[in-house]
Amino acid sequence: MDFNKEFDASGLACPLPIVKTKKALVDMTSGQVLRVISTDPGSVCDMAAFAEQTGNALLEQGSEGSKFVFYLKKA
Repeated sequence: MDFNKEFDASGLACPLPIVKTKKALVDMTSGQVLRVISTDPGSVCDMAAFAEQTGNALLEQGSEGSKFVFYLKKA
């Protein structure tokens, strides 16, 4: 999937992946896609909840080896 910006939250524990994802989205424009990489298993539930609460679309989530990958589209 194409994306405009990538944020690697590997090694960060809850709630830092969400906090830093929120900061990464700030300077993006509506419709742009952010790719987030995380190693925290809790980020799977957290990212879905974050997207729902903020109105940003969680386009896709999956895993690459031991890492979780999310694609968020800024509202």
